[in-house]
Amino acid sequence: MSGKGKRKEQQQEDYASDGSAEAHAPPKKASKTDASDDSDDIVVCEISKNRRVSVRNWQGKIWIDIREFYVKDGKQFPGKKGISLSVEQWNVLRDHVDDIEKALGDS
Repeated sequence: MSGKGKRKEQQQEDYASDGSAEAHAPPKKASKTDASDDSDDIVVCEISKNRRVSVRNWQGKIWIDIREFYVKDGKQFPGKKGISLSVEQWNVLRDHVDDIEKALGDS
C-alpha cells in the first residue's frame, strides 16, 4: 500500500477535534423519535469545568471520549473539540503513561 493510502486509512480510523474524519463522530442531530445514545455514556471524570472523560457505546463499539462541553439554554452539550479513542487506541495511550510522566519530569 502506498503512503497516501495508509494516511487516508489512518484518517478514517481516527476522529479528531478538527472534524477531519467524522466517521466515528456521533450524529450532529437526532430526531425526536430517535433514542438518545447518551443513556450509554458513563462519565468517568471531569477534567475541568467544561471538559470531561466518558466511555460510550456508539454503533456497537466502545469509545473513550475526551471532550469539551458548552452550555446552551441551561443544558450541557458536547462540543466539536475533543477526541474519541477506540479501546485499542486507549490501550496504546495507557501503556505509554510512564513515558509521558518521564517527559513531563524533564520539562
